[in-house]
Amino acid sequence: MLDHVFLTVSDIERSISFYEKVLPLLGITIRHDYQGKDGPAGHPDLKGFGAKGRVFFWLRQGVCAPGAVHLGLVADSEEMVNQAHAQALAAGATEIHPPGAQLHYDPRYYAAQVRDPDGYSLEFVYKSWQHQP
Repeated sequence: MLDHVFLTVSDIERSISFYEKVLPLLGITIRHDYQGKDGPAGHPDLKGFGAKGRVFFWLRQGVCAPGAVHLGLVADSEEMVNQAHAQALAAGATEIHPPGAQLHYDPRYYAAQVRDPDGYSLEFVYKSWQHQP
């Protein structure tokens, strides 16, 4: 299981604004800022997002490498995928593929994919078999 991810972005304020609009639809509602000066020498400032008492998604200012990262974000339903996709587009993302079944993976794999303002690939994913009671 992953504990955290750092994503390097070109305009930290723009990225904070984008992710503050999109992530809450997926239940990621915690926001936390970490001042690099409080850590070891050279530690970057971080802008964090999380849920359920954990901050696990961090943004830092720097040189982007959008082709190096693809983030799959869990949705709890097909409707949540649709909402996150629509909100991401409204917040400045560009579409890679609209919501729908990803038959090349599994007929129950429902997802949509966008590029965030820095070009990182984000996928909103609902896998029904992972949400059984």
